[in-house]
Amino acid sequence: MRGDFMDPARAFGFFTFIAGTNVLGTRLGMAGWQGTTAVLLAVAVLAWVVLGYVVPWTAVLGRSERPVVKDANGSWFIWCVASQSVAVSAASLEPLAGPDWRAALALVAVVAWSVGLILYAAVGIFVSLRLMTYPIRPQDLRPQYFVAMGAMAISVLAGARIVEMAGAPMVDATRGLVAGASVVFWSFASWLFPVLLAAGWWRHMVHRVPLSYEPGLWSVIFPLGMYAVAGIYLGRADGLPLVAAIGRAELWLAVAAFLATLAAMLWHLWATLLVPFSSRNGT
Repeated sequence: MRGDFMDPARAFGFFTFIAGTNVLGTRLGMAGWQGTTAVLLAVAVLAWVVLGYVVPWTAVLGRSERPVVKDANGSWFIWCVASQSVAVSAASLEPLAGPDWRAALALVAVVAWSVGLILYAAVGIFVSLRLMTYPIRPQDLRPQYFVAMGAMAISVLAGARIVEMAGAPMVDATRGLVAGASVVFWSFASWLFPVLLAAGWWRHMVHRVPLSYEPGLWSVIFPLGMYAVAGIYLGRADGLPLVAAIGRAELWLAVAAFLATLAAMLWHLWATLLVPFSSRNGT
């Protein structure tokens, strides 16, 4: 773990703890477990604050080696995803909370959403510098770059959930900005879609990098699913039926990609674990 914290190419993966905690909390809240959602949100906020300062320092700012930008990759966008997941969880819990807590949850949601956007811009600069300054090898364009679209999509989802909140001064002061910005971000996420598909074509079809199972493929599933959910919620919050229809249609693509990746993972486990085990035991 210490090695991962010190490695700029891997350290930002720790932010998946925050995103995963909030996904679980939001889902449990939808099932009626609001108390559990609140506890998980508290854990996620604490981890967000701590890791938000520790990871950039240990992996980037505190290193004597320069330039660190050579290690920037798509996993850095998980920093933004973690911030937006806090916003989504807080906005989901706010309508169900008591009056004393609604203002606090609205504050957390708007602050986390705003910080996530600034972080996206900062990470985008670093990753762009990496792509423009150093040679791009086919093996470098790994599936984690899809997180760039996923981070933009979850920003849209968080914005849509904030727009749906009512009765909080923090939301009333920013509702128009959040609603308009969410449409812009959805447009950019849509623009990234063919760019990332073209990068995959260049990697696997032009340069013949084998398309085989790796854990990073799940980094593709998250953006596909998040783009669908973001479109559905944005269409409902801002009254954009076409955007919602696009989200519902794209959801089936996300489901197909999920099933394909799951099948590839099971086949990989069979080929690398079960078959050699059976051979050693003579079965």
